[in-house]
Amino acid sequence: MASKRDYYEVLGVERTASSDEVKRAYRKLAVQHHPDKNPGDSGAEDKFKELGEAYDILFDDQKRAAYDRYGHAAFTQGGAGNGGGGGAGGGFHDPFDVFREAFGGASGGGIFEQFFGGGAAKGRAEDRNRGSDLRYDLQLTLEEVARGCEKEIELHKPERCNQCNGSGGEAGAKAVSCRDCGGRGQVLAARGFFSVAQTCPRCRGAGQLVDKPCKKCGGEGRAATPTRIKLKIPAGVEDGNRLRSPGQGEAGLRGGSSGDLYVILHVKEHELFDRDGSDLHCEVPISFTTAALGGEVNVPTLEGRAILKVAAGTQSGTVFKMRGKGLPELSGGAVGDLLVRVVVEVPTRLDGDQRKKLEEFAASMGEENTPIHKGFLDRAREWFS
Repeated sequence: MASKRDYYEVLGVERTASSDEVKRAYRKLAVQHHPDKNPGDSGAEDKFKELGEAYDILFDDQKRAAYDRYGHAAFTQGGAGNGGGGGAGGGFHDPFDVFREAFGGASGGGIFEQFFGGGAAKGRAEDRNRGSDLRYDLQLTLEEVARGCEKEIELHKPERCNQCNGSGGEAGAKAVSCRDCGGRGQVLAARGFFSVAQTCPRCRGAGQLVDKPCKKCGGEGRAATPTRIKLKIPAGVEDGNRLRSPGQGEAGLRGGSSGDLYVILHVKEHELFDRDGSDLHCEVPISFTTAALGGEVNVPTLEGRAILKVAAGTQSGTVFKMRGKGLPELSGGAVGDLLVRVVVEVPTRLDGDQRKKLEEFAASMGEENTPIHKGFLDRAREWFS
């Protein structure tokens, strides 16, 4: 096997070069020898890998100090400076780290991270192993919204493995760096000229695996399990409201924290009531005689039947307000109203005696008893002349 070239020689910098000088040298050479710019040139690909390895060592102060003292031996198996999982030869270097730092810094908060997703593997292990959030759509009736309720839902989701207690390994198992990503949690995927860092599919971004995977969960530390969850729904919720249940999402990989469960509420349409915030609207038919003579009408509410007093001479379309018969506000305290719109129902069939009596009634009516009709005729007189 050919011996490795001196890393300073690879990057073309002096041993006294600063980190910024190392970065600039690498940036220039990495673009020049990138495989996408040199298709089919195996020499350029080897050079590109050599540049990445050199930059990985010389840009890191601790690795550079070890290299200056021990040379390449510092990063061979058992070498004096070998820290495992990130050294030359066995590690992985994202060649666009240098560009990422230029746009967003090591914190991963810059524009490059937002567009190319390169910062995930730099977080803490427990963050990388966190389980996914889950969404559940729950339907409620208007009656359940009025009084609040408790619901029990069933999910089939990954839960912590009870055989390995979430560790992912059998007894005595040890964590080892993922061979696909070299412990970085990311691999490069070519996207034209760019190579974009993506979550490693083998370790799922954790950067580590266990050498003796648990037989039950296959090393994930979790297994799909039917789970029942009780939810308390407060009174007054609206369609589209979202409830968050912390830690009820998917269990994390190998002991990572669980995600959250988001419950999206959907309120079914009611056959009698329309909702407007905390108010309810209802349309109730009344007879012609009740409208003319007045009386009491049975009105439905979410709490049961209520009595509405209708005054004599009530017109079709009149709206009555029944206070406190609506829905409670989500914030508590106030309760909305029930707005009842009465519709006067005209008989569709009359027998001879009924028709005769109505004709006599109509003949006896004067204009003073039909003010709405009289007002309309006054306004429309020019159209009827």
